[in-house]
Amino acid sequence: MPADFGSERRLLVLRYLSTAPAEISDQIPVPLSVIQWTKMASTACFMIVSRNDIPIYEAEVGTAPKKEEAAHQHQFILHAALDVVQDLAWTTSAMFLKSIDRFNDLVVSVYVTAGHILLVFFIVSFLVCAMVMLIMLSFCISIFLDSSRALHTRLMLLHDSRNDDGIKSFFQEVHELYIKILLNPLYLPGSRVTSSHFDTKVRALARRYL
Repeated sequence: MPADFGSERRLLVLRYLSTAPAEISDQIPVPLSVIQWTKMASTACFMIVSRNDIPIYEAEVGTAPKKEEAAHQHQFILHAALDVVQDLAWTTSAMFLKSIDRFNDLVVSVYVTAGHILLVFFIVSFLVCAMVMLIMLSFCISIFLDSSRALHTRLMLLHDSRNDDGIKSFFQEVHELYIKILLNPLYLPGSRVTSSHFDTKVRALARRYL
């Protein structure tokens, strides 16, 4: 009997030791950095498009790993959304147009800058008033036709987040930075924005709001 009791006890010990590693392995914690990266990784491509539909600034501002093929695809999606922006911009007075287009899980949001055309007429003398008016009228018509084919500067963002308030704040602050660029006498409106200071500020705002 004692021998049998000892063997049974050894068997119980072996069973306990064989199941212990499985229980411990199930409780191994996942590093917090991995969890945070998984939750925070996002896709965001930002672009500024001039009145003539020419991109003057592009930046991948998301936290997801950067891939060249993905960057080209993001720019193509934003370009394809320009027709939608053109249709909406003339039907609303809102500057922030959220979720105007979609591609799989990616959403396009746009911020259209405000602008006005100021027409001033100068009358040289009473005798040539009619001639001046006709010339200026034809000039104004040509300006109107040109402006009807081109929109104001558009700030476009391709993103997979649903933080509308953060995206709007991002647009507004980037717009303020762009206005400072326009006030620079050395900057030609409509040309590419190559300022490293502007690029650094935009990326900092993206980390803050997106």
